Order: sequence, then structure tokens, then C-alpha cells
Amino acid sequence: MTRADVRKTYKLYLGGAFPRSESGRSYAVEDAKGRFWAHASRASRKDARDAVVAARKAFDGWSGRTAYNRGQVVYRVAEVLESRRDQFEAELRTAEGITASRARTYVDAAIDRLVWYAGWSDKLAQVVGGANPVSGPYLNHSAPEPTGVVAVLAPAGPLLGLVSVVAPVIATGNTCVVVASQPHPLTAITLGEVMATSDVPAGVVNVLTGPQDEIAPWLASHMDVDAIDLTGVEDPEAARNLEIAAADNLKRVRRPAAEDWLATPGLDRMTDFLETKTVWHPMGL
Repeated sequence: MTRADVRKTYKLYLGGAFPRSESGRSYAVEDAKGRFWAHASRASRKDARDAVVAARKAFDGWSGRTAYNRGQVVYRVAEVLESRRDQFEAELRTAEGITASRARTYVDAAIDRLVWYAGWSDKLAQVVGGANPVSGPYLNHSAPEPTGVVAVLAPAGPLLGLVSVVAPVIATGNTCVVVASQPHPLTAITLGEVMATSDVPAGVVNVLTGPQDEIAPWLASHMDVDAIDLTGVEDPEAARNLEIAAADNLKRVRRPAAEDWLATPGLDRMTDFLETKTVWHPMGL
């Protein structure tokens, strides 16, 4: 008797669970040769709202953890990704049509990127914060704090680009709602499976799949989103419109720019989504 393959259903990743879109919609995802590969959920406005609610609910607990503990969790993501590297390499080869060697390079870089940000999580405060010299009988200290809920419009790079925009957001104590690359969404959902089994609390990372132009405007205008990363927006006019929508509640905005994902990152992706708290205290009391 011929056995029928059990095909994987690629759902959304919201609040630590993997629901279908509330709209019931999906869209076909093709491989690098233009052949049908799988169906991915087509997220709706309601799904985006649910993702923001989940991210906000998770924020207090995640930001309240020590930076050292957040680094441990991000490092655990790297460990689990390492154990599933064969699956990610296969998905990259199918999605982008690249060689096995190139896929291995991207997976290696993604794992190393997670370790890099994990190491910075408890050291960044010493670099961007500290005691400030002031004139007068005062002590003045500044310390970075996470901004809040960050909407991330992921770049086309199915794994390395995605990891490079998500890791700095969560390592610094923020929570995020990610809109995956529309042509390459499946690896993002597989990464969600890694997050779900890596001690990342439910709601810290939420992944939506579907057309960016349908989902992004609702996140840009959402009053409970504190910042938005436009890295994955390729159309300058679309980026401008999203930035205008984000101004309604003074969101922090990271504008899209050319990126070399294989290059060693700077600190800007972490500091872009941090607020500086400064405390003045009189001396001698």
C-alpha cells in the first residue's frame, strides 16, 4: 500500500501558539524554480491586532528579566537552531535555489548572529549608559530601557536577515510582531517553532505571514505599537507612508537601508529600540 505524505501546514505564530489566520485565507508559496511548495496563512488585520495584544502582554515579564537571563534565552535559541540546521539548510535550498555550501554558510551565520546578540545583552548598558559628569552637587546616571512592542518588517533573506532583525529587538528586552517576507515566509514559521521550544516566553516573538502591504499599515498606525523597523520595505513610497502613519503616536522608526547580512553588525539595531532613563540624585543627603 502506498503511503501518503503528511504535508506540513504553515500557520501563524501568535502568543506561543500556531493558529490559522482568523480569516481562513492562505496563499501559495513557490520554490526557487517557480513550482508550488506549500500554502502559508494570509494574516488579516485581526491577526495583526492579536499579535500586538500578545506582544504587549509579554512585555512586562520579558523586560523585567535580567539582561543576563535574556541573553541565556537567546543563546538557547541558537542551540536549538543548531540542532535543526539540516531542516533550515534544506528550506533555504528550496526557497532560494542556492547550493548546499551557501545554505550552510547562511545557517552558520544565523546561529553566530544569535550568539553575538546573546553576548551583548548584559553588556550594552555599560557601553551606552553610566554616570554623567554634571556641574553641581548631584549624581547623574543614565541607563537604557526597552522601548516596548516593536513591529518588524522582515527583509527578503529567509533566515539570516530575519534573525538579524529579530535578535537585537528581543535581546534588549523588547517584544516584537514580525511580518515575514512574503515570497519566503516558511522559514520564518520554522524559526517560530524554534522560539517555541527555546524558553522564549509566549508573545515575545509573533510571526505573521502574508502580503506586506496588507498587514504593515495596520501595525504602523496601531497605537499600542511603540516602534517599527522598516528594513524589509523595498518601495520608498510605501516606506514613506508607513513612516507617516507611525507618527500618530510618535513611534520610533528605523528606516530601510542596504544591508550586508554576512557582515559583523554594529550596536545600532539594539540602541535604535532603547530609551534612555536618566536619574538625578542630590549628593550629601
